[in-house]
Amino acid sequence: MVNQRYGLEINGGSECYTRLIAERLAKSGKYAVDVLTTCALDYNSWKNYYKPGVEEINGVTVRRFRSKKERNNKFHELHGYIIQKRKSGDIALNEYEKWVDLQGPFAPGLVEYVAKRQREYDVFIVVTYLYYTAVRTLPLVADKAIMIPTAHNEPMIYYPVFKRMFGADPAYKPPQSFVFLTEEEREFVHALFHNEYTPFTVAGVGVDKLGHISSEAFRKKYNVEDEYIIYVGRIDPAKGCGILINYFMEYKKRNNNNLKLVLMGKSGVKLPKHKDVLSLGFVSEEDKFNGLAGAKASCLPSRFESLSISVLESLSLGTPIIVNGQCEVLAGHCKKSGAGLYYKNYFEFEGILNYLTSHDAEYRCMQANAKKYVEERYQWDDIMRKFDEAIAMIAGEGK
Repeated sequence: MVNQRYGLEINGGSECYTRLIAERLAKSGKYAVDVLTTCALDYNSWKNYYKPGVEEINGVTVRRFRSKKERNNKFHELHGYIIQKRKSGDIALNEYEKWVDLQGPFAPGLVEYVAKRQREYDVFIVVTYLYYTAVRTLPLVADKAIMIPTAHNEPMIYYPVFKRMFGADPAYKPPQSFVFLTEEEREFVHALFHNEYTPFTVAGVGVDKLGHISSEAFRKKYNVEDEYIIYVGRIDPAKGCGILINYFMEYKKRNNNNLKLVLMGKSGVKLPKHKDVLSLGFVSEEDKFNGLAGAKASCLPSRFESLSISVLESLSLGTPIIVNGQCEVLAGHCKKSGAGLYYKNYFEFEGILNYLTSHDAEYRCMQANAKKYVEERYQWDDIMRKFDEAIAMIAGEGK
């Protein structure tokens, strides 16, 4: 498996997904699993944090390669140039190639390892289309690769350099198969790249809950007595967190109630000093699940998601979701589950909060729908069966 970051401390979406799949493949006893990754912890800088070399994490062999360059102003300047220039004229392909290298994590040692040692592996599973590690390794092993693109409608996916990842560039072999996380992702990729001919499956993620969950323990530990909505994840402008906080502050001005906003995760935005906004920082898995279980709803304001593990964790606990309706995947969770509501502006956000806090019967129905949705669609046995089938198609049943 190839991914740009890997570690127990890393809770990013594709990175966490990679770890969950890798551990289950290894635990099954059917496969020897290596993860090829970098020494980076922080995706903003790609600064080397872990030691290069080999280590074992939960039964998975992890091979780390140094990032030779940290992301710097050259990347941001080129990124801004491309975003602006694309609107008015063509950009040479070599500019996009330079963008890939500057975007990083620039780990040529990883690419060299794949080039030299690829015959030692039956299958490569390359996760996330966006980064250097995927762009530079996938063409080397396309004839025995499974691609998990985690794609969504964002400006970068339209860059011509990424056509090779999806089988839309005749100069490059396509991967042998795709694993999409949702039907919405599959529909988007097929419509954009017209690659329906490549075998694919749709496999999300299972939800692992702790044995004992106590919303009361959370309330007692963090002194939360009132109703609250909760956000779990990086508190980052790219995730829409600034808008969420602004919307909630406006809501408190316009509505006289005790509803609170609880934020869990490392903060990358300036947080307001307000009695109804509680930022808890990075918390344990126990606190996360206890907090989700006691929330009136969990909120994900991101426009760009290909699945969202935190949304599924919330639903598995019977906690309804509030999401950004501009994200087809998140809106799709709401439509298919009957356990969430989505907004596209402030007044819809306000209406959702007031609806959930005033319609008890409908709210209880949403809670029941939430658990049912996860139980029917996101079970590990079904997901890992799909991976077994995709691997067997490339490696063969008897290898």
